[in-house]
Amino acid sequence: MSKERVDNIHTEECTQPTLMGNGRYQNPWETWQAPKLNKLLKFIFMRGDANVPKEAELDKTLPVRKTDLSQFETSPQSGVRHMWIGHASSLVQLDGLTILTDPIFSDRCSPFQWFGTKRYRPPPCAVDQLPKVDCVVISHNHYDHLDYGSVVSLNQRFGENLTWYVPKGLKSWMNDSGCKNVVELSWWEEHIHSEASGVKIVNTPCQHWCKRSLNDDNKVLWSSWCVLGPKHSFFFAGDTGYCEGFKQIGQRYGPFTLSTIPIGAYCPRWFLGPQHVDPAEAVDIHNDLGSKTSIGIHWGTFVLSKEPYLEPRDKLKEELEKRGMKPSSFITVDHGDVIVIDNQ
Repeated sequence: MSKERVDNIHTEECTQPTLMGNGRYQNPWETWQAPKLNKLLKFIFMRGDANVPKEAELDKTLPVRKTDLSQFETSPQSGVRHMWIGHASSLVQLDGLTILTDPIFSDRCSPFQWFGTKRYRPPPCAVDQLPKVDCVVISHNHYDHLDYGSVVSLNQRFGENLTWYVPKGLKSWMNDSGCKNVVELSWWEEHIHSEASGVKIVNTPCQHWCKRSLNDDNKVLWSSWCVLGPKHSFFFAGDTGYCEGFKQIGQRYGPFTLSTIPIGAYCPRWFLGPQHVDPAEAVDIHNDLGSKTSIGIHWGTFVLSKEPYLEPRDKLKEELEKRGMKPSSFITVDHGDVIVIDNQ
């Protein structure tokens, strides 16, 4: 299969451009292995060890905090404000801009709300309780990251006042879902959100794949995102295996005030290794980026893999201790926690 470079008008010598072959995007990384059917079937039928307890125990071990969203009425003078909604969904505020990442407020990450993987921790708020949101960044089109019900609800709530930033190939789906203000970018492409804000949104690489229906494999690009303000910066890793792209991002746009990096849905490694980082690789990404503070996401909400439900949090703490890193450099938070990261 021939490979060609596409959408590389902003690339530099040290950065890996987007690759496409025969109309489908491709991972350029040596660390990538495409999921194979036999491994997928083995993964589906192997016994898991998530051991998610009943709600009373979850309320102790993984509480959902009641959130005072009035804090988001005014952007912090210094630092980045963050609230974890669950999975890869965060509400982030910096330099006067409020951003949502991969919003999923639905009960299930599935084509249907009557079937499929159901969340075991609810979101701390509903769409109609959100403060004013300026933009949404979408990492890719898997159902646990691009949720149709949430897209419709957000569009009904904010309409054309909301800007959607999506990877190449996804704009038509967003338009068909009713979204009007959609900015579609490829790796390393940059967009100034507004002259007034001075905030730059950049689509950056990661290592993953896309599929939403029977025969649309990788017709949509997958990506991470940088939000670069006049004073602060934020990085959203999306959904990813470990790759060289994070060193390139760190060299070009780092350091970051705050990063949200996945730490869960990684077991077994023989299947999920190329697709999802484990806590140790998440720390590698944190270091590659030059992230001053990182928050672990992509855990504690849906059972998507075989590790125990609290293991990502525990393993992250162990990894930081093993490397002699400050516990405050890479943290986890409860659903609904609102914190301001200020490491100026």
